[in-house]
Amino acid sequence: MLIFMTLSVFQFALAQEAEEDRIQVQQIRGTLDLETLALYRLGDLKEGQVLYARMENTSGNLDPLLLLLSGDEDPRELYDGYMEEVNRVIRSGDDPLVRLPEILDQLSLTWNDDYKDEFAAAFEYTIPGDGSYLLLLTDAPGTDSFGSYRLLIGLNAPEVLEGEARTTGDTIAVLERSVSRAGISVQEVTGAITDEEPKQTHTLSPLRAGDTLYIYAEATSGDLTPVLILRSFNGKPLRSDNLSGEQTFSSWQYKVERDVDNYTLSIDNNTIKDDSTTGTYRLLLGINAPQVLSGEAQSEGEPVFREPIEVEIGVQLEQITDVDQLSERFNAVAELRMEWQDPSLAFNPEDCQCQFLTFTGDSFVTFADEREILLPGFTLLNQQGNRWTQNEDVVVFPDGRAASLERFTTDFQAPLFDFTKFPFDEQQLYIQVESLPPDEFFIYNDAEHLSAIGELLGEEEWFIISSETQVTSEEGHDNYWLIFNISRHLNFYVFRILLPIGLIIIVTWFTFFLRDFTRRIEVSSATLLTLVAFNFTIANNIPRLGYLTFMDAVLIGSFVVTVTTVLFNVYLRRLEVKDRGELALRIDRIAIWIYPLLYLVGGLLAVVFFLL
Repeated sequence: MLIFMTLSVFQFALAQEAEEDRIQVQQIRGTLDLETLALYRLGDLKEGQVLYARMENTSGNLDPLLLLLSGDEDPRELYDGYMEEVNRVIRSGDDPLVRLPEILDQLSLTWNDDYKDEFAAAFEYTIPGDGSYLLLLTDAPGTDSFGSYRLLIGLNAPEVLEGEARTTGDTIAVLERSVSRAGISVQEVTGAITDEEPKQTHTLSPLRAGDTLYIYAEATSGDLTPVLILRSFNGKPLRSDNLSGEQTFSSWQYKVERDVDNYTLSIDNNTIKDDSTTGTYRLLLGINAPQVLSGEAQSEGEPVFREPIEVEIGVQLEQITDVDQLSERFNAVAELRMEWQDPSLAFNPEDCQCQFLTFTGDSFVTFADEREILLPGFTLLNQQGNRWTQNEDVVVFPDGRAASLERFTTDFQAPLFDFTKFPFDEQQLYIQVESLPPDEFFIYNDAEHLSAIGELLGEEEWFIISSETQVTSEEGHDNYWLIFNISRHLNFYVFRILLPIGLIIIVTWFTFFLRDFTRRIEVSSATLLTLVAFNFTIANNIPRLGYLTFMDAVLIGSFVVTVTTVLFNVYLRRLEVKDRGELALRIDRIAIWIYPLLYLVGGLLAVVFFLL
């Protein structure tokens, strides 16, 4: 019996030793957002066991940092102490990056930032005593990085350090949700259900496999009984609540089994009773935050609802190559610039050993399509014909910031031409950029530093007198406007048309001092033909309008006076032929001053009615 007991104890010791020497590997995937951390508890480790851990980036620009802590430590106090120490070093004038190893050595049992000069963090550590330990995951100090990670934890498995170990199905680490804020988000929104808008729909941010969505909704005014329906990206209902319309609040949860995107949550009053209830509501949503169900959770983490990405936009007008008044359009060379930040574009700079990625032509669209990333597509709403793109470049930074530039030449419609004051008219031209995705996904911000008017526009007839930019929203799509007012260089019209017409009128007036009425008829007739020629010149420069312009008034007035002068001179000649020359001279002495007076009065009337 004693021998049997001795053998049993010996076998148990061997089994314990074999268990401690057995290779165990666990793989965990997660996500770290800005200013979040993940804490895992390693339970029941034995003295002498060798712990291996490796954390590596799988998306975004995450630069991992791994720290092993004693299981008895308060990680929040350690983290606060770490930040306090960093700030103290900064205040003392020292470089915190130089002192960082010393600080981390004081805080942790062991730590690692860049394993073998890689962005991955990995370490090997021999357990000094039985008990539980804590593994803290965060981003490297000063990086402001974020993204998804792959964590490998192994006991007696050195392959973990290179990321080549295979999982054994063992559970070594468990997430401490009470401390970890990674993957936890809470957001509160308010809204109203009215007879005019009986339904409100909110698009959710992407959910990852294993995430649990917690929802709490309550009516805050009126007789509203909110009906909630969760739908997938294709509109299929996944979960609903309060269809009976009996409650003024709703509280439930839904777990996703795979990565999903574009889920929507709708709130309406469409109950089975067909009652039309209205009022305001408060909606509280959380991801992996069960405290939401109580209705008292505080907002934290990343937004649960998809928030539109702000796009800084501007247009730089380089050249106006042509202004076609007849077709009411203009041709321009311009640059469209946009800047935005989308976490989906974030990348690991270690993959390319670069500080940014550069794309030309359609390569950026291909890059985004492969990753199913929605881009801020646009259309030039007043574009006519083809757009000839000279170059198209996009720069993407590791944190997801993107800057795009497209230089192009195209014709733009200019439907706001008003020729009433021609040639003293001022015209308003514009370039209108409309966002193709609705403002649920992208909204435009007017960025002054991205918009400009070139100094050498190359347009000889026109010059820009003022410009402005603005952003409007039309039917759920944002529109950016570059509006600029142009005026004519008047040298051509003054010296080639108005001045010659004025001189011709003066010369015609001087003929009144002649006593030869026949010669005066010839000069007046020649003046009439000259005005006809000027009329054709002007008509070739502007469209066939349904209204009169200032130049029309000048020419028509000149026509009327000149034709009247011809008829008047014919009348005087007839008087002279009938031997009534004395009467003709008396009338002519009065007409000498009526002629310029007619032009003066007509000119003032034209200025008053057309220019003022």
